[in-house]
Amino acid sequence: MGFFSKSFDPVTDLPDLSGKVILITGGNAGIGYSTVKHLARRGAKVYMAARNRSKAEEAIAQLKAEGLGPGNGDVIWLELDLKDPRNAKKAAEEFMKQEKRLDVLIHNAAVMIESYAMTPDGVQEIVMVNVISHVVLTRTLQPLLDQTAAEPNSDVRIVVVASDAHRFVSGETRFRNLDDFNNEFKSSLSPSFARYCMSKLMNMLYAFELQRRFTAVGSPITVIAIHPGAVNTFTHKPPLSHVQFIVKPIVSLFFLQPDQGAYNSAFAAASEEVAKQREKYKGVYLTPVGKIVEPTKVATDEGLAKELWDTVDKFLEEKGI
Repeated sequence: MGFFSKSFDPVTDLPDLSGKVILITGGNAGIGYSTVKHLARRGAKVYMAARNRSKAEEAIAQLKAEGLGPGNGDVIWLELDLKDPRNAKKAAEEFMKQEKRLDVLIHNAAVMIESYAMTPDGVQEIVMVNVISHVVLTRTLQPLLDQTAAEPNSDVRIVVVASDAHRFVSGETRFRNLDDFNNEFKSSLSPSFARYCMSKLMNMLYAFELQRRFTAVGSPITVIAIHPGAVNTFTHKPPLSHVQFIVKPIVSLFFLQPDQGAYNSAFAAASEEVAKQREKYKGVYLTPVGKIVEPTKVATDEGLAKELWDTVDKFLEEKGI
């Protein structure tokens, strides 16, 4: 993965994004931070939706220090705590008070390798953060997405940052109820990684079902699921800090840096190639950079996607969200 293609560079290959409004979840660090940078430098107004105000403000200050100055777009913090779907709805409503358009929505934030934890709503945290709250955010924002998409020459996109980790999901997969959502994968070699892989499969199923539903009602909105590549967002973490000098050179051979890891997100969000061939890119899965590839059969299972959709619907209805 480290031997990275130079065929796409957001600095030279993205169009002028002045006048575009973009919302990205989890944009204060890692791939999200770099995605914000690539898009804002081309003139977009980018909302960095994140839980921690001070971290977001630090990230925005860092962006400015790195050269996000006059002539570039704005970066604005939007409070968003994905552990609570009510907060996701509130964040979307707050956004719609501030903006009259939304050109691109990027589902970027994700919990990765964490211990098993339940939210007060009875859903494990990784599913709530990576999947359900993003669904709520999108649904609440849909009137504004539809309104923007109805404008002449609109190019509204929803980018779902999924992962090739979905390929590691094995065995029968069902999403009939919350018990299926809350699988601990205790018998797995790495239960935390197995739960992450399952959440990324759910992202894929959701993205493809969302595109099918948009297409069915004649909406021009484009939904794209992406794999960012193997990205180094971990060698700076405390457990590895004392061996960084050994780990970093090895990791750099096989893993991208976050700036490069964000190339595929930037391509899916704003590339002119997608605008020129919209039908080609609707409901596809992209690996770096901009390559359409086939996901697993399970990820494209329409019956399973509808099962997931219906269970999320039922859960949100029961919670009054």
